[in-house]
Parts: sequence; C-alpha cells; structure tokens
Amino acid sequence: MTTTENLRLEHQLCVALYSASRAITGCYRPLLEEIGLTYSQYTVMLVLWEHESITMRALGEALHLDSGTLSPMLKRLEQAGLVTRQRGVDDERTLDITITGKAQRLQVQAARVQRTVEEATGLDRSALASLRDQLGELSDRLWGVPTAVS
Repeated sequence: MTTTENLRLEHQLCVALYSASRAITGCYRPLLEEIGLTYSQYTVMLVLWEHESITMRALGEALHLDSGTLSPMLKRLEQAGLVTRQRGVDDERTLDITITGKAQRLQVQAARVQRTVEEATGLDRSALASLRDQLGELSDRLWGVPTAVS
C-alpha cells in the first residue's frame, strides 16, 4: 500500500474505532439518562459495583482517567447520593470512594441497560466477548507505546 493509500479514511483504524465508540456511547446515552447517569458516570459505577470501595487513584488507573477528570464526576455522583468520598484514615492524601445503598439498588437497572445495548449490537455473547477481548488487548498494547513521533 502506498503512503497516499495508507492515509485514506477507509484504511484508518482510528476512524473505525472512533465511529464505533461514538455509536456505542450513543446507544447507551438515552438508556442511562433514564436511570440518571451519564456514560462517564456509568463507567465509574461499573468499577464501584465490582469493588464497592476503592481509592480514587485505583479508580483512575482502572478507567485511565486523571483526578482532574474524576473529581467533578465523583462530586456529582456524591450529590446524587450514589457515592461517598472520604479521606483515608491512615493517609489523608488518599481519597476513598464507596458506593451507597442507593447505588447498589441502581445496579439492577444498569444490568437491564447493559442487556439492551448487547442486544442492539446484533452479536451473540461469544462474538461480544471475543471483540471485547481483542479491543482490550489492543488497548493494553497501545497504552504501553511511547507517544513521541520520530
């Protein structure tokens, strides 16, 4: 493939992934609005439903988000009564995030949202798992790549 052909839009993995990402979040958006969450808040809640309590640092690592992005989101989740934020007892530099009973009850509705989105893809569970695993492997490889272009 020539350099010019290589730069054609239809050959770009980034464009395909970006389009798919926008499509999937667009599918989630109206369903999550019904339960009072944004897509970003939903990703935070997924981690918290799995762990119930986690430090902000570990949450950021799990989602590849920095504290500047997480802080306002966690503040809104706290105002909604879904999480509590508390300074660490042993180390005040840490911030512990814990789900509330209200958040635990919301998990049932979120599971319905997830099933609806899975059905909307038209893929069976095996194909979904395979695609998710491939994208996870791709992400893991790319997070380790230096960002400088030579």
